[in-house]
Amino acid sequence: MPFATGALLAGLLWLAWLAFDWAILRGVFAGDGRPRCLSDGAGACWSVIANRWRLIIFGLFPFEEQWRSALACFVIVTVAALSCIPAFWSARRLAALWLGGFTAFYVLMRGGMFGLTAVLPQYWGGLSLNIFVFCLVVILGMPLSIAMALMRRSELKLIARTTGAFIDIVRGIPLLAILFTFSVVLPFVIPNWMSGDKLYRVIIGFSIFYACYQAEILRGGLQALPDGQDEAAKALGMSYFQRVGHILLPQAFRRSLPPTINQIVTTLKDTSLVLIVGFFEMLGSGSAAFGNAEWQFANKEVYVFVALVFFAFVFSLSRYGAFLERRMSRSSH
Repeated sequence: MPFATGALLAGLLWLAWLAFDWAILRGVFAGDGRPRCLSDGAGACWSVIANRWRLIIFGLFPFEEQWRSALACFVIVTVAALSCIPAFWSARRLAALWLGGFTAFYVLMRGGMFGLTAVLPQYWGGLSLNIFVFCLVVILGMPLSIAMALMRRSELKLIARTTGAFIDIVRGIPLLAILFTFSVVLPFVIPNWMSGDKLYRVIIGFSIFYACYQAEILRGGLQALPDGQDEAAKALGMSYFQRVGHILLPQAFRRSLPPTINQIVTTLKDTSLVLIVGFFEMLGSGSAAFGNAEWQFANKEVYVFVALVFFAFVFSLSRYGAFLERRMSRSSH
């Protein structure tokens, strides 16, 4: 066993050295370094990022308006950072913070008011599109997941069984099939006035998918609570909504925090699937960045850059989730 561990560690160190040598020691960082990238012995060609970063980050968003996309992303990141501060940890404050932040994000991206040029959703792209889809899916899906979790635990068998069957059916369908259904099939079975924009249909389908998974997570948290919690609240004369809002849901969220964070992280990564149904999100923008003859050899560098951007967001979410777990475990003792 010690030999196997040592051999594995040596192999990992060797791979780390090769990656460091390729990316840093022999890497080409200059904006005009394309000729050096093509020379023998050259490492990673980061010149493609220096030349094509606007396309990767902003996608098809009009060049002269890209400051709006950057500012919109900054607004959402700021809102997410403020949400981590305990002073904002109340339903009303978080709701007001996210409602205001997301409204500002949408106004900056969509335009058409306050003197901003209108930019239709089909011209959105890059990182801002991933963030828009992710935020709207969580904002729409979380309340829906709470409602479905409670309906599945309803004492009325018709409601409980119907909700359970719907959740199980949606969870049994791949997300990609749901995205295709809402983007391509749905317009053929509903009136034209109901079809709306393709992007919002995809987000609605994505939100339902997210809500079904999150509903099962919350149902597990609710089932883990002792029956005496609800019975004691009834004995105090609390109404159903008071028991759910003040007693059951806060404890259920606490118990289901790790899988909830995991589901949110998975949702962020799954936003790249909208590329399959025709949207120019960050992965698609990255593919376009090396899609011409000038930079077609630098695909690895672009994918590494996109991966690092996603890693920064996902790692931050996971670390914040770990912080919440430690804080809640201390407060429960």
